[in-house]
Amino acid sequence: MTSSPRLERITPATLDAALALRVHPHQEKNVAPVVKSLAEAYAHGETAWPRLIFDGDRLVGFLMAFLDVPWAPERDPADRRSGLWRLNVSADAQGAGYGRFAVGAVAGELRRRGTARMYVTWEPGEDGPGAFYRRLGFRTTGEESGGQVVGVLDL
Repeated sequence: MTSSPRLERITPATLDAALALRVHPHQEKNVAPVVKSLAEAYAHGETAWPRLIFDGDRLVGFLMAFLDVPWAPERDPADRRSGLWRLNVSADAQGAGYGRFAVGAVAGELRRRGTARMYVTWEPGEDGPGAFYRRLGFRTTGEESGGQVVGVLDL
């Protein structure tokens, strides 16, 4: 990181840059492209919290949190969760701490909203981000969501 990374809302001025953001080719199977995330954010309204990650004037990533969503309403209607839905760090910006910053920024936002736990899901496997999330303190819950591993971090 060259300066202090920060989160910004997506605006008409930053939309094209957001849509052009690409992860490493070997990671594309693990995370949806930004365009799909933005469509989901539009469809999910207030429960989606999409943000761009900038370092100075440089766009280095995208994240989207989910806020107070019913997790498995058919099993437990009272189980509502918040966490990190998507994290895309640009291929040329990886390894510089932006992913760690993004997780910390979402954790801070969730704490501000009074949330005690942060959830995340990830594609299992060697190329998946499981090791990254475990290094940040997430533990697996034993659940799966859409074939992905579910992790939780106490805030």
